[in-house]
Amino acid sequence: QVQLVESGGGLVQAGGSLRLSCVASGTIFRINVMGWYRQAPGKQRELVATAARDGTTYYRDSGKGRFTVSRDNAKNTVNLQMNSLKAEDTAVYYCNAEINGGSSFRRYWGQGTQVTVSS
Repeated sequence: QVQLVESGGGLVQAGGSLRLSCVASGTIFRINVMGWYRQAPGKQRELVATAARDGTTYYRDSGKGRFTVSRDNAKNTVNLQMNSLKAEDTAVYYCNAEINGGSSFRRYWGQGTQVTVSS
């Protein structure tokens, strides 16, 4: 049973910073891409940032220069450092990972963590 558990969300003023963390646990043979998505009220879930196993990263344009994604392959963790936060960053943030738990790769989701940025 593979699980993703996020932590680090909360309430912050505009211009502030938050760091989100996600750890994958359970029977894990290999993890390919790990990343973060977010969903604001009334909007579709959108990709925020990803980190491949080799360290290659991808960022949504709105997060470039403000967000940094990092992962630790040994610990099965992925983090998202968010700086210069804006009100429009308010959303539920979800950790996502492509994991082989024994037979094949599939995508797993965390339960989500709320990020609220007050203006």
